Amino acid sequence: MLMSHYLVVAGILFSIGMFGVLLRRNTLVMLMCLELMLNAVNLLFVAFSRYNLNLDGNLFVFFAITVAAAEVAVGLAIVVALFKRKDTVQVDAFTEMKN
Repeated sequence: MLMSHYLVVAGILFSIGMFGVLLRRNTLVMLMCLELMLNAVNLLFVAFSRYNLNLDGNLFVFFAITVAAAEVAVGLAIVVALFKRKDTVQVDAFTEMKN
């Protein structure tokens, strides 16, 4: 595959994720779209690493995936706590963060 193919696929994935974050009001869907954006960037790191014939991008992706796993765990914990408090996962219900 050519480098342009990887760029196009990553651009499409990132665009889908960006529009999902901007247009959706469900926090779980927004978290999934953020992960989609992160995976698009990871795809680019691996593609550039393969294109330049070194492992720097692959190593960075390895660390990014481990950080993303921790981010998902914290994000889901926050969503569960907010759901227990308001009984919904819609972003519009969380505009006021008061007691």
